[in-house]
Order: sequence, then structure tokens, then C-alpha cells
Amino acid sequence: MPSVTRPELPNPWRAFLGDLDRELPHAVAMHCLGGFVAALYYELPRPTNDIDYIDVVPRDAVEVVQRIAGAGSVLAKKHRVHVQYVGVASLPESYAERLRDISPVSLRRLRLFALDPHDLALSKLARNSPIDRNDVAQLAKAVPLDAETLRMRYRAELRPIIIGDPEHHDRTLEMWIDAYVVS
Repeated sequence: MPSVTRPELPNPWRAFLGDLDRELPHAVAMHCLGGFVAALYYELPRPTNDIDYIDVVPRDAVEVVQRIAGAGSVLAKKHRVHVQYVGVASLPESYAERLRDISPVSLRRLRLFALDPHDLALSKLARNSPIDRNDVAQLAKAVPLDAETLRMRYRAELRPIIIGDPEHHDRTLEMWIDAYVVS
């Protein structure tokens, strides 16, 4: 899996992830999305207090990770940030093949993988809230996003499985491309 630049994590994230890493009983890989990924790796100027993740490997580690670092956990209370398992998300089918390793080198057991920026943008399509639109606009500036990559992944990997009216999502994607993406 390709890597992205791994900036120095600011606190409370550095301390929180270090504590989580020390408490894990075995190696765990988390597939991360949302504001944490966008803020720390794609220059989103919006703060977040959680790390959203869609999957972990091994799969049965979700309960362990949530117990150690989920909302309400001892670590969450200590650091005022937490991890959040996202059970349902609209993601391109092959997103896992494009994950980027964003793990701080100091971690021994915990590995963090971020969605590719195009997949991250597409993960926001179904909800299309004002926050999602702002996030996509920032991704388009910071990365920048490629219109054809968005269209190709949407048509081949997301549209066939997306929940809701596909034609509505088609229009939303084209609106995003017209508004935010420089072709």
C-alpha cells in the first residue's frame, strides 16, 4: 500500500495513539476515513475529536479497539479524543487496494491506513451535508482531485452498490466536479 507524508502528529493525537498502541494485545490495522484523515493528511482546516474507521484487521479487533479507545473509554476521557467505528459507509468497492499507510513510525502494534483522497471524497457523496461539501472542496484544493478518477471510481465501484437513488447521486457528483474540481 502506498504511503503519504507522515507529518508529526500533534497532541492529543500523538499521546492518544501511543497509549492505544501500548494497550493493544496484538497487531491491529485500522482503515480510517473522515475528518481525522482529511485534517491531518489532506489539509482540512476543521478540527475533529475522533478517528472514524470502517474496518480493522483482524476483524474481531473492533470490540477490543472500542473498549480501549472508543467514546467513554478511559483513554477517551484522558485525552478527550476517541476512535469511532463506522458500521455503514458508502465506499468504492476496491478502496482497500488504495489505502495509504499513515502510521506514525513510533507505533508498534497499531497501523493506520487512510482512504485515498478520491475515495475519501466519494465516501461523502451519499450524505452530501454542508460539512461533506466543504470537506470535498478542501480536498479538491489540497490534493487536487481529478474529475475523471472520481467519475471512473463512482461508476465502476460505488454507483452499483450505493444506497438511494443513483440518479440523484449522479447529479451530486457532477455538481461537486463543476464546483470544486479543476479538470
